[in-house]
Amino acid sequence: MIKFVGSFEKVASLPNTQFAEFAFVGRSNVGKSSLINAIVGAPVARTSNTPGRTQSLNLFNIDDRAIIVDLPGYGYARVSRTDALRWLQRLEEYLLNRRQLRRLFILIDSRIGPRDADLDLMDFCDAHAISYQIVYTKKDKRVREEKQLRINHEDHGAMVPEIIETSAEKKTGLDPIRATIGIK
Repeated sequence: MIKFVGSFEKVASLPNTQFAEFAFVGRSNVGKSSLINAIVGAPVARTSNTPGRTQSLNLFNIDDRAIIVDLPGYGYARVSRTDALRWLQRLEEYLLNRRQLRRLFILIDSRIGPRDADLDLMDFCDAHAISYQIVYTKKDKRVREEKQLRINHEDHGAMVPEIIETSAEKKTGLDPIRATIGIK
């Protein structure tokens, strides 16, 4: 059973649970909420055609065994520089201080490939030994030209070597993520 725990503006406001947390982050409009919904098999995360709609830390309890965290996107959203900086500081605070975090899934649009903001986040995680896994989204979408999607895990000490390719629309590539979280 999936339960919405809450939407939190501050890391200090997050509930202190004993459950392992699995967080999802990526550039705005990467399909994060759609992927979360596909993984859990229910429309729990709010989706929108407007980038940057997720502005809080949204937590979902999975069978009283794990927590999925839908983190605000970064990069594209049309927000003030002040808001963007506040979101980045909150993300860093979450990553550095949330002892329940077991894995950060960094979502990258397969049609675009990794951008500087994605690589900066990966470097941050490497520097602080925060376990993360790359998940390419929108693999079902048409790509005009082959993008450079290769990321060498040997260059990233905290990265899980397996890169997952997904499509929320076609429901493909979800099983490895479900297995990591413990969703049947």
